[in-house]
Amino acid sequence: MPRFAALLRGVNVGGGNRVPMAELRALLEDLGYTDVATLLNSGNAVFTSGVRSAERHEQSIRSALAKAVGVDVAVIVKSGADLLAVQKENPIRVQGTDASRLLVGFASDSASLAALKDLSSLVKPPERFHVGRHALFLWCPNGSLQSQAGKLLLGRRGRDITTRNWATVLKLVALVGEA
Repeated sequence: MPRFAALLRGVNVGGGNRVPMAELRALLEDLGYTDVATLLNSGNAVFTSGVRSAERHEQSIRSALAKAVGVDVAVIVKSGADLLAVQKENPIRVQGTDASRLLVGFASDSASLAALKDLSSLVKPPERFHVGRHALFLWCPNGSLQSQAGKLLLGRRGRDITTRNWATVLKLVALVGEA
């Protein structure tokens, strides 16, 4: 059966949108998902499901979160195959601790990614920016909050996407490969 990763936008950051990972795991299990695991405390979960529609998973999880925990946030669901495609598509190679300086933006649809292409005009060397078919990539060697494009992605301009650093993406790829 296929594995998926659910990526919640803007949870457990600052004081708002608190979603304890134990509650997220229980919620996903109550929805019928199996092999549920969470990663870190920032709204990452992986699960197995016979239903192949990421959109259906997004709607179910978002609705259940709002009802059970009182948190209504965007939920982006990617299949294991989608995450592997993101890994292969990445044009920016980093290693070690630098992996935390590469932001990867995920969206439910390609139009949301394409709408952010104009951020490239804000990217200042040595930053790098790429919008691909499966994700967008922003290399912020001085940190995402030192980057104009990074600030916008993490703020209102990036409301239709959710970001993870490259180190987290690689951990999610590994988790969806396990069953």
